[in-house]
Amino acid sequence: MENRRSFVKKMGFTAGALSLLGVSPILGWNPSVQRNKPIRIKGRVISNNKGIPNVVISDGNLTALTNKNGYFDLWSITHQPFVFISLPSGYMIDQLSNGSAAYFYPIDTEKDKMEISFRLKPLETSDDKHSLLLLADPQIQDEYEASQLLETSTPDIIDTIKNLNDPNTIGVGCGDLVFDRLDLFKQYNQAVTQMNIPFFQVVGNHDMDLEARTDVLSTNTFNQLFGPTYYSFNRGEIHYVVLDDVFFTGKGKEYIGYITENQLAWLEEDLSHIASGRTVVVCTHIPVASGVKNKEHLYELLSPYHVHILSGHTHQNTNYPDPNRFEHVHGAVCGAWWSGPICSDGTPNGYGVYQMLGSEVTWQYKSIGESMEHQYRFYQRGIHPEFPNSCALNIWNWNPDWKICWYENGERKSHVHKLRATDPKSTELHLGGLLPERRPWVEPSANDHMFFFEPGNNLDQITIEVSDNFGNSYVQTIQSEHI
Repeated sequence: MENRRSFVKKMGFTAGALSLLGVSPILGWNPSVQRNKPIRIKGRVISNNKGIPNVVISDGNLTALTNKNGYFDLWSITHQPFVFISLPSGYMIDQLSNGSAAYFYPIDTEKDKMEISFRLKPLETSDDKHSLLLLADPQIQDEYEASQLLETSTPDIIDTIKNLNDPNTIGVGCGDLVFDRLDLFKQYNQAVTQMNIPFFQVVGNHDMDLEARTDVLSTNTFNQLFGPTYYSFNRGEIHYVVLDDVFFTGKGKEYIGYITENQLAWLEEDLSHIASGRTVVVCTHIPVASGVKNKEHLYELLSPYHVHILSGHTHQNTNYPDPNRFEHVHGAVCGAWWSGPICSDGTPNGYGVYQMLGSEVTWQYKSIGESMEHQYRFYQRGIHPEFPNSCALNIWNWNPDWKICWYENGERKSHVHKLRATDPKSTELHLGGLLPERRPWVEPSANDHMFFFEPGNNLDQITIEVSDNFGNSYVQTIQSEHI
């Protein structure tokens, strides 16, 4: 907590539009002031009164490395609002008073030079082993939904943090933290502070100032609360990058999935300090594989690395595995917009749980209110109208390395058909103009993680075994009356 207080005190406070929203601004930065001359930014990165060499400092355009004594010197020549550190591995992550990570300073546009320092404290235990919780789309729009986040989702996440028992656990809010109601950032921040781990925030299409006339101005509120919309940091052997892939057109709520040239140029600079073959984890809001128009240029920059892309936005769970690149699209914390326990594809309301050891990444999807063993849902024969002779499984976090089988009288069977289809529970809860009651516009969506199989007749029971690509097996025994 002392780290939070000292950092916020250094940042200062500003009122502006946030006071009208009832949200306390964190940063002493006025987005309406435009810079008309270069600013020289000098400083030092230190720990225990010693400089730390080879740390990357950036203004979101250029990067500079600290020298052997920890000093850096950077000329900021564009209209970027922040100078930030790509936090090096092995050091604590300071937090703002809202629980989000503190790694930046607003650039003072009234000065022609600034001097700043980043003071880091060594971790007590190595972060070569660390954990990450990925929360996509909390997307709260009213007090009821805020209470659901605080009273249902947050306790589940806190329990997961306790069960991980990893002092180097971090969180990522993967965009759509709220649902156009920017005053509800207050309740979102309450949830984050209760989780008591440092959080890195991603901007979503529902986190923007919709009255802005351009994309550049659409993140003013987000910036004042959380800092930059794109940046990088390091934990253990892994380099993390957060990008803003929501491009606001200035017309109503219209946006496209697009990564600006400024970000791509900055990313090229940032990655120039990362050796080929490293593991790089990229966090965006809109799925890159299915929603970003200029994705090939991002892929080109990432091609020298082993890459995981973590995204949300769709309120569905989908995996896109490719050689040297794997995109994980996460089901939503809010499910189908706080209308029930599942997303439109049948994925439970939940979040991603990632564990890193060295350069290796393992992952699971955690369903809110369920144990970590809850990785699929079984449907008895005939419940899906399109497949009347088949039992069905929805295995929401499936990828081609998973294995599926079942046992009849001890005999192993594995003839399973993967077909694009809707989830029967989603059909029950969401189909039709009056369902669900809170969000009647939600409809069942077809997904690519439905599996169908035909067990024998007159069986007392069957045992289903699903194994993920890390050797974890999830077993259910189904009695005859439910087959």
